[in-house]
Amino acid sequence: MNNALERDPAIDAWFKNHEGELGAIAHQWFEAMRNCGDEVRELMHDGCPVACLGDAAFGYVNIFTSHVSVGFFQGSALPDPAHLLQGTGKFMRHVKLKPATQTNAAALSKLKALSKLVATAYQDIKSRVENS
Repeated sequence: MNNALERDPAIDAWFKNHEGELGAIAHQWFEAMRNCGDEVRELMHDGCPVACLGDAAFGYVNIFTSHVSVGFFQGSALPDPAHLLQGTGKFMRHVKLKPATQTNAAALSKLKALSKLVATAYQDIKSRVENS
């Protein structure tokens, strides 16, 4: 991914155009990606915000009619003990998030597992970049 920036104004504009409950969910998880490290860069790719380490993408968010996808470019290589990741492609996987109607132990457990996936995806791409 070329042209990644420390802070891409196009992403802030995208979030401004996606306000509401789904937009808030997407923004929360993209902020988690932004906060993975000082060297995180970002860009718009295929119409959605993407988080990178240099030019190597590790995560994205996208909003659909009734859910948000939090995706990982090397998701098939990530440990997923909570079985959150969906997809059958060679590399990419995603987690679907719907607005919560209630907060319960299962929902909180899912959010903790997703936080761990975000951090693990960042560490995975960092290791790939540093060791290639």
